[in-house]
Amino acid sequence: MKKTYVITGTTSGIGKTLLEAFAKENIVFAGYRNENYLESLKSFSDNVIPFFIDMESRNSIAQAAAFIKSKTDKIDTIINVAGCVIAGLIERIDIDDLRKQFEVNTFSHLDLTQRLLPLLKKDGKIINISSMASFGIFPFVAPYCASKRALDILFNSLAVESNIKVVSVKPGVIATPLWGKSVELNKNSIEKCKEYEKEMQYMIANAKKNETNGLDVHKVTDLIVKIDGLENPKSSYTVGKDAFFAKFISKLPQDWLNKMIRYGIKAKVSSLK
Repeated sequence: MKKTYVITGTTSGIGKTLLEAFAKENIVFAGYRNENYLESLKSFSDNVIPFFIDMESRNSIAQAAAFIKSKTDKIDTIINVAGCVIAGLIERIDIDDLRKQFEVNTFSHLDLTQRLLPLLKKDGKIINISSMASFGIFPFVAPYCASKRALDILFNSLAVESNIKVVSVKPGVIATPLWGKSVELNKNSIEKCKEYEKEMQYMIANAKKNETNGLDVHKVTDLIVKIDGLENPKSSYTVGKDAFFAKFISKLPQDWLNKMIRYGIKAKVSSLK
């Protein structure tokens, strides 16, 4: 029997591989923002139903939910994938950029999920793509860390209050186009940090390295497929050695952690030529 999935951010990275995995035998509502991907989504499979969604627009989210409701009366699994990375120094970060970070990574997913809850089956699941960043120990990408932590807290509360099955998947660094996009997205923020030029150089170099050297995205996808098939999955899963390390050191006293991070960043930056 075919199941019905709603997945945001299906045009690249985790979302794209999830679409490939689930659309073979199931109905998948595939979220996209860039119109250039519409035809490829349409031609992917008869099981794929594309829907436009701009995660920064409440009106777009409402229209996306209304479209999905017009096409189906039940959803087995909602997978919230879409996201972006806002980076920079907190003392210089543009507050509008900070709002964008939370709109895309946090509020939009809760908004869409709330609207679709009436369709979610009693044994259905909500799976959120969080991040090891939710452990909150990464300087220069604090907005991203905070948005993922907020996502986890809000949805965990939803699970407790409603008894809906919610799962947070926290990968380490994954080899996806997200990192290259983040460099372009944060150009203005980086330009505001001239006196931190080496730190910004390190951040850019690290992002570009992550795009190709990170964890194979299929390892995350395979885990999510496994989680979806479980009757009683755990509320949280960590994927990748770096994610397990981040989880471990996040339990240290904050002052110890701050000293370790400062030392680590100083060592990385001083190694730059």
